Amino acid sequence: MFSGRMLVALLMGFASGLPLLLTGSVLQAWLRDGGVDLARIGLFALIGLPYTLKFLWSPLFDRYTPVFLGRRRGWLTLVQFVLAGALLLLSTAQPTADHLWLVMLAGLLVTFFSASQDIVIDAYRRESMADAELGLGSALYVNGYRIGMLLAGGGGLILADWLSFEAMYRIMAVCMIACVTVTLFAPEPPLPEGRPRSLRAAVLLPFQDYFVRQGAWLILAFILLYKLGDTMASAMTTPFYLDLGYTKTEIGAVVKLFGFWATIAGGTLGGIWMLRVGTHRALWLFGLGQMVSTLGFVVLAWCPLNVGALATVVAVENLTAGMGTAAFVGFMAALTDRRFTATQYALLSSLMGVPRVLLSAPTGWFAQWLGWPGFFLLCVLIAVPGLVLLRWVTQLAAAPQPPK
Repeated sequence: MFSGRMLVALLMGFASGLPLLLTGSVLQAWLRDGGVDLARIGLFALIGLPYTLKFLWSPLFDRYTPVFLGRRRGWLTLVQFVLAGALLLLSTAQPTADHLWLVMLAGLLVTFFSASQDIVIDAYRRESMADAELGLGSALYVNGYRIGMLLAGGGGLILADWLSFEAMYRIMAVCMIACVTVTLFAPEPPLPEGRPRSLRAAVLLPFQDYFVRQGAWLILAFILLYKLGDTMASAMTTPFYLDLGYTKTEIGAVVKLFGFWATIAGGTLGGIWMLRVGTHRALWLFGLGQMVSTLGFVVLAWCPLNVGALATVVAVENLTAGMGTAAFVGFMAALTDRRFTATQYALLSSLMGVPRVLLSAPTGWFAQWLGWPGFFLLCVLIAVPGLVLLRWVTQLAAAPQPPK
């Protein structure tokens, strides 16, 4: 069950999660500390675009193989060293109104190479594991990702408070270089037969391969909808807790710290369970769990203030969310063809992020219009179409596909 491949998935997940908040909430704190106004700080959200657009350059990683270490480890080593260099460049920038262009340029380089690292790591995980291992491997990858985010987000701010933001970014660059050792010791996946031999083929064949499959568009709709209700509910939980009267200390201790470990536990348990019941059955069970756990917010809205009730709702919701994410990520990995994993997974994972970025935007308006109980009931109902589609998606997965 737990093998060297699983350990590599966990550690590579850590490497993927490390840079994310360094150009998000941590960078916002540095800018604010430097006296930058809120309007300009808000514009810095644009440097996160490479995470959404990464499928545009992902064919390069399928088509070309570096002269050292192989197609996956060669690219990953190169990208991780350049990513560490981008973090060092960011540490030299000055977050003042007159030098924001350098901060934005360095931040954009970090997000570009961070998104590139995600492309290669996702492809490596798919190509190095058997289909039956993808559930647990994806769960451990997601857990490592969250630990990397915790180190960079919480640990980064603590280090900046003790030392300085400049020193903190240099330390994170060293951590990034340390992640290269995992890449160097990890085995290189075998090159698949039929891989693209030209850039044109690397761009066109992944899409041709996917869209000739029976029900290709239905599966894309499922990817959009499966976690939509859970994502919409999660987008508004902090204002919800504050409106109920819970203190920031209670929210920080229960929701952020306790909830974090509940999510880690959910991802691990979900990955183990998937080995026993299979990916599609796990999607059913965990999807139902996500939907039912959202009802806990409705109950919490009607209850008097009680930290125990808050902890119970947070634990159940984060546990089922971790399980659902493990199954979902494993399912998407299994959809990809090993010949061009980088391109297909980059496209699917970009699509997975659409609900988080765009479809969660009107959640505040819904909460104002319906009230908190009504809003969370709406989130429960929105989860139903994804589960309905899962019935057909499961049937399509069992049907024979066109020959490659």
